[in-house]
Amino acid sequence: MKKQIKKYAFLLLIVFGNGYAQSKKYLDTSKPIEDRISILMKEMTLEEKVGQMNQYNGSWDVTGPKPESGSNEEKYNNIKKGLVGSMLSVRGVKEVRAVQKIAVEETRLGIPLLFGFDVIHGYKTLSPIPLAEAASWDLEAIKNSAHVAAIEASASGLNWTFAPNVDISNDARWGRVMEGAGEDPYLGSKIATARVKGFQGESLSANTSIIACAKHFAGYGFVEAGREYNSVDMSNSKLYNSVLPPFKATVDAGIRTFMNSFNTLNGVPATGNSFLQRDILKGAWKFDGFVVSDWASIAEMITHGYAVDAADAAQKAAVAGSDMDMESNVYVTELANLVKKGLVKENVIDDAVRRILRVKFELGLFDNPYKYCDESREKSSIGNKANNEAVLDMAKKSIVLLKNDKKLLPLKKEGVKIALIGALANDKTSPLGSWRIAADDNTAISVLEGMQQYKNNTLVYEKGTDVALNKQVFVDEVKINTTDFSGFEAAKNAAKQAEVVVMVLGEIGFQSGEGRSRTELGLPGNQQQLLEEVYKVNPNIILVLNNGRPLALPWAAENIPAIVEAWQLGTQSGNAIAQVLYGDYNPSGKLTMSFPRNVGQCPIYYNLYNTGRPANKDQNAFWSHYIDVEKTPLYPFGYGLSYTSFEYKNLKLAKTSFQKGEKIELSVDVTNTGNVDGKEIVQLYVNDAVASVVRPVKELKGFELIALKKGETKTVQFTLTDKELGFYDNNGNFLTEAGLFNIMVGWNSNEGLTTKFELK
Repeated sequence: MKKQIKKYAFLLLIVFGNGYAQSKKYLDTSKPIEDRISILMKEMTLEEKVGQMNQYNGSWDVTGPKPESGSNEEKYNNIKKGLVGSMLSVRGVKEVRAVQKIAVEETRLGIPLLFGFDVIHGYKTLSPIPLAEAASWDLEAIKNSAHVAAIEASASGLNWTFAPNVDISNDARWGRVMEGAGEDPYLGSKIATARVKGFQGESLSANTSIIACAKHFAGYGFVEAGREYNSVDMSNSKLYNSVLPPFKATVDAGIRTFMNSFNTLNGVPATGNSFLQRDILKGAWKFDGFVVSDWASIAEMITHGYAVDAADAAQKAAVAGSDMDMESNVYVTELANLVKKGLVKENVIDDAVRRILRVKFELGLFDNPYKYCDESREKSSIGNKANNEAVLDMAKKSIVLLKNDKKLLPLKKEGVKIALIGALANDKTSPLGSWRIAADDNTAISVLEGMQQYKNNTLVYEKGTDVALNKQVFVDEVKINTTDFSGFEAAKNAAKQAEVVVMVLGEIGFQSGEGRSRTELGLPGNQQQLLEEVYKVNPNIILVLNNGRPLALPWAAENIPAIVEAWQLGTQSGNAIAQVLYGDYNPSGKLTMSFPRNVGQCPIYYNLYNTGRPANKDQNAFWSHYIDVEKTPLYPFGYGLSYTSFEYKNLKLAKTSFQKGEKIELSVDVTNTGNVDGKEIVQLYVNDAVASVVRPVKELKGFELIALKKGETKTVQFTLTDKELGFYDNNGNFLTEAGLFNIMVGWNSNEGLTTKFELK
């Protein structure tokens, strides 16, 4: 009998492979994760290790028949061989389970896959685009928005998002400003932290948590001329003080992955940049997660002129610290041979694989590879009422009131005849914005639908003009309408008969985002002409902007009495806009990117340097300015109005002189002097008057979002430490220097109360 048992055990070993028995050692949950990783890695071949560094896009029907030819067949077979660590864009519980089943049950070691997707501002139920969310300055709301996205994405089988984008950028020509938090590194760092915590939750072991990914490391927001995929050349001072702080904040928040960027940085592609990835990220910052390349960015180093061929690109990327190859296919084809030839040390591979496995263990995938594969949760979580309520709340908080001269806003709720004009007012797709690849077209609440909820006014809608002649396509295919004026007369007639005109103008959803750089920042097509023609017959216009970037609108700023920056607000867009227009929600948003007067000012930002000739003190032409337009922005960073008014008084410092290391306490009284309750974002700016490296004229170093009932006063207190007063020199050393510091506390970056103190 014993002989028969041994015989059957031997047969089972042959059937299931040696890995079946050995795998139990690294599946032992009583062992520390680092020990489990070590046990597993001892069992892995070099090729299997390299496989963990390989990510494929799921470009076939994974629940359908097996691919029989071409690249899809190769991908499928490599999954079965254990030569894939992650899949991109495979989503839905059935699809994820099918692929995970192959990796876990049909490979030698059964290492589970990561499933990544671009969950940028929601999955199915969309929040506002990230630039819009940033305008709320509401960190808790932003965190919750990311959490809602994580709930839906995880319910669909995903466990990794390629977000947040923490690129600081001050150039509205660059389409990807819609993905970030704006131009300021301090605010950007706070928002980056909120988004990481929203995506990842309290613990990665929860099945509603997904891995966050900080991108794009680094400098991508400063591409020359705002042109996508372009080069970046900057000083170390700019790098350390403007670019890197939000990335460092994500590390401090516990982020588990980074994505490098398409651009070169000072002549070296970021994907092959050891200074960024080895020295700073994994060295100085001690980041122990892993770095994934951007789409095919490893292979693109050949086109950059930095690598000779695929093998050279793989070598340089791996040595520089790029741990996972997204869709270049060069790691899986080249790295093992490079190790065998002695051109890449195996400890480089081991370091990358250990990082990848660490994240998989932290997610609990080895303990339950199907933890994200619950079809009942998928059905109940996606698009539910709670998620829609959350994104509606986020959308209302993201709206910025730019102008309200005639007190046209808020609208009365009865007895008013309103003309609603603009193709975007009846658009149910553009409000979803860019990066909405899991959402369905035609699912946003339009402005027309939102305003129709207020039934005691007379509402007449006219399109006026189309923004584009073909809709909802990628920007290279968009044909902007500059020739069809056929709807103008109907719009003008509607405006003539109305007391108030609401015009919804701006960009279609795919005019901002990746690959969507623009050299003109006005209203696209003939919308400006429509605006001016309607103004001639009825100047009582409320202009509602739908856009993914700052626009240059000097004519509107001068002539239109009321302007609402409503961005692209996601699924609940129309309801949010209507509730703000009718005063059921008092807008409190503030801009996080400066709006230029024209595109020639770009890049434009508040935290600029003084220069040697900032003002016209000698009354001649030789000072820093333009001869054809003011050098100031149309609307500055931090700007935004309310339906009420606020008064600032009594800016106080505890004293006028402080020692290094001493906390600096200051306070200001803010009063709601209007007739309705409202929220105000109190902003603290600091200027280091004289430093060893020239500092900006002012830098945001604190803010507080407060709610005030009408007539109420609150004292807002701030604390400054060496962290807020210091800066990085060109060698990356953090310095806090003695001297004079100027303080401004105010309602935007241009206006406020001022004081000063000395640091000794």
